[in-house]
Amino acid sequence: MTVLSSTEKLKAVLVHSEILSNAEECEDLSELRLLALSADLQICDVMICRRNLPNPRFFIGSGKIEELKALVAAVSADIVILNNHLTPAQERNIAKEAGCRVIDRTALILEIFAQRARTYEGKLQVELAQLKYKSTRLVRGWTHLERQKGGFGLRGGPGEKQLELDRRELNERIFVIKKELERVKVQRESGRKSRQKREIPVLSLVGYTNAGKSTLFNRLTSSDVYAADQLFATLDPTLRKLSLPAGGTVIFADTVGFIRHLPHDLVAAFRATLQETRDAALLLHVVDACDDRMKDNIEQVRLVLEEIGAGEVPTLTVYNKIDLNDSLEPHVEYDDSGRPAAVWVSASTGAGIDLLLEIVTELIRKNIVELQLLLPLSAGRIRAELYRQHAVIAETFTEQGENLLSVRMPEADFNQLDKRNDNALSRYLVRNK
Repeated sequence: MTVLSSTEKLKAVLVHSEILSNAEECEDLSELRLLALSADLQICDVMICRRNLPNPRFFIGSGKIEELKALVAAVSADIVILNNHLTPAQERNIAKEAGCRVIDRTALILEIFAQRARTYEGKLQVELAQLKYKSTRLVRGWTHLERQKGGFGLRGGPGEKQLELDRRELNERIFVIKKELERVKVQRESGRKSRQKREIPVLSLVGYTNAGKSTLFNRLTSSDVYAADQLFATLDPTLRKLSLPAGGTVIFADTVGFIRHLPHDLVAAFRATLQETRDAALLLHVVDACDDRMKDNIEQVRLVLEEIGAGEVPTLTVYNKIDLNDSLEPHVEYDDSGRPAAVWVSASTGAGIDLLLEIVTELIRKNIVELQLLLPLSAGRIRAELYRQHAVIAETFTEQGENLLSVRMPEADFNQLDKRNDNALSRYLVRNK
C-alpha cells in the first residue's frame, strides 16, 4: 500500500485548513512541510484555508475546491496532502475534483513509516497499521469492484463481489500479521527477560521526532545508527551496551520519535516495540532546546508516554542542540529535592556528554558498591573481567605480587561475577568502603 513510491519525486500541493471553532486540534503547517520533505516529496505550493467548521463533503469549502483544482493544474501536481484527518468520502470527493491522488496527514505518516522500517518486526507493524487504515477506505468506487465471481451448483448465483473479496483478503492478511507479530513478541520478551535476569539497567531515549535522539545515541555508544535532520529518521529500536566511566554496565535503547496526534494504530502497532520504554530503569527525554514549540513538544511526549504506560518511569530531561544557540552552555538543573532533573548538551559537538554520563551514573548508582579485592596471581581472568567492565578505579601490588584492586561497580554485576567464579570474589574481598 505504498502510495508515494516513485522513481522521481512526486509534486505535492499541501493544504492546511484551520478550524477556528477547534483551534487546539489544528495541526502545525511547518510540521506538515517537514513530513512532506521526509517523504521525499517536492512541495510545489501550499494552500491555507480557514473555516469555522469542516465542510462535510470536502472538509474545505467549495470555493477552495475550485482554487485547489486550478492550483493542481498549474503546477501539474501528482498528489494533494491535507493537514487534517479526512473521512474516506471526503478523500474521494476531493480526489475526484482535483484530478489527482489525495491523502491526509495520517496516511502521510504511515507512508513515512513504511519507507523507514528496516527490521522484520518494524515492517510487520507498519503494514498492520496501513491495512487497518486501508480497511476503512474500501469502497465501491472502482470498476473492478462491480465484477462478480460466479459458479455452478452450490456456488451458483451472483457470487461474491470484488469488494467482498478485497475485504476478506485484507482481513486474512491482518490475521496472519498479528500471528507473526505474536511470535516475534515472544522472541523479544525472551531477550528482555534475559537482560532483566542479569539486572542490567536499560536507559531508553524518548522524545519528539527530530529532537536528536539517534545522534545522541550514537554519541553515547559510539554507534552508527542512521540519523538525519528529518522527521522519523529511524523507527526500529536499537539496543547498545555501554560501560559507564565510573563503573557499571547499562543498555541504551533508541526508540521511535513521537509526534502530535500520532495515529492510534501506529501507537498500538509499536506498543510492543516500546516495551523497552515501559521497562526502562530511566528515561532520557531528549528535547530540541532551540525549537520554538519546545514546551508543546514536551507535553506531546508526556501524553504518549502516558498512553503506552510509561508515565511513571523515572525521567531525566536532556536538552539537546545547545550548539545552535550561543547563549546556551552545558549545565545541570536540579529539582527542589536536589535530584538531577535536566542536562543541557549538544549531541552533535559532544558538549556536555561527559556531564550527562556523570548524572546518569549518579541516578542509577544507588545499587553501586565500592570495595577492595586482594587477587592472587592465579586470578588473572577475574582481574581482566573487572577491567573489561571498567570497574577498577585503582590498583597497587603487594610485596608478594598480589593485586590490590579498588573496585566500583553495580552490586548486581559484582554478584553475577562472583557467582560465575564460584564465589571467589567474596573470598578475595578485603573490606567494604
